[in-house]
Amino acid sequence: MKNKKKSEVGARALGRNIRVSATKIRRIVDQIRGCSYGKAPVLPEFMPYKTCYLISQLILSAAANANTNFGLNKSDLFISEAQVENSTYLKRFRPRAQGRGYPIRKPICKVIIKPNSNFVGEIGR
Repeated sequence: MKNKKKSEVGARALGRNIRVSATKIRRIVDQIRGCSYGKAPVLPEFMPYKTCYLISQLILSAAANANTNFGLNKSDLFISEAQVENSTYLKRFRPRAQGRGYPIRKPICKVIIKPNSNFVGEIGR
């Protein structure tokens, strides 16, 4: 079976090498998925997590990309797709008893946010 890559056309915002575990960011992203653009950047401001500011900046970036590159109106956008993926680990070592080194793995993740317009039709540049 051949592995076919889809060539997707659409605006997106990509946050890479975020030094937080994926489960902690999924708490925020699950609340945002499917929201309108007017509501989505405001929701993380009232959550008590440290990555909320980063997620709201990614939402603003995705809307700006949709407006600039595809001419979509920001008021018509909603968050159609929001993914959080695990990435590599940042590896560190702690000293332990009898001169041994104990590995510590600090998780890194990647966030993809794709806005879509309420109006389904042909997108022209």
